[in-house]
Amino acid sequence: MRTIVGVVLVASLAFLGTMVDNFFAFSAQLVLTEPTRYRRVSWAQAGALSVLVVIAGSVGTLLDVIPVRWIGLLCVAPFGFALHAWRHRESPHEQFRRGAITTFLITLALGGDNVAVWIPLFRAAGVRHGLVALGTFVIGDILFLLAARKLATHPKVVEWGRARMPSLMPYVYALLGVLILIECHTI
Repeated sequence: MRTIVGVVLVASLAFLGTMVDNFFAFSAQLVLTEPTRYRRVSWAQAGALSVLVVIAGSVGTLLDVIPVRWIGLLCVAPFGFALHAWRHRESPHEQFRRGAITTFLITLALGGDNVAVWIPLFRAAGVRHGLVALGTFVIGDILFLLAARKLATHPKVVEWGRARMPSLMPYVYALLGVLILIECHTI
């Protein structure tokens, strides 16, 4: 990882590889979010991703002491959302009231694999290459948000999502919780 092109390539692959789960979770939430709240929810996702980058970039040495499997305990958030979605599955507007908070917590909770991959990337990069990797992540997240919004506003996706997602969201959130536990090697 000695060249800028190499840093951009590795950072792009690290970002894409660790953000697939976040992309589908975020897109699913956008389908059921009122368009007037897209900006707030997008800022929440970007804020949570920024927290993950800060953890990976500056607190990486502490995470050697704190086992990654403990990060898996953040699965409490999606399990809580699954329970809430299940209780309110007949009233979808009540089910998805907490859009920005939900997005922030889910992004953080799904970040176990992100942190595990990004810590070595930032450690190996050094300051100059670390800034290049950070810039790559910023561009990647902008593209991520635009692609998720495009997917979530596609008429067929919206029609399908509005018809089926209220009954599926409890299971989606529960699956995300299990995925977090597995990715962080908590179970």
